Amino acid sequence: MPQIDTSKVSRWDQHGREHVVRVRRAGVQRTIRCDTCGWRRAAQFLPWLKAEEHLAQAHQATVDPAGP
Repeated sequence: MPQIDTSKVSRWDQHGREHVVRVRRAGVQRTIRCDTCGWRRAAQFLPWLKAEEHLAQAHQATVDPAGP
């Protein structure tokens, strides 16, 4: 039985709203899903980068909560 692991990528838009994309891993398969709009995608390689790209393009959410 594959282990299921979940992480998330959070970014804020210019209005201060948080947008989250969750990265779910089951074995070697990774699925990314946006909590804001429901967008989903299978992403075997670089799922966190694809999550960041979606947040920037679809929601203009580019402010990293971790900051510089």
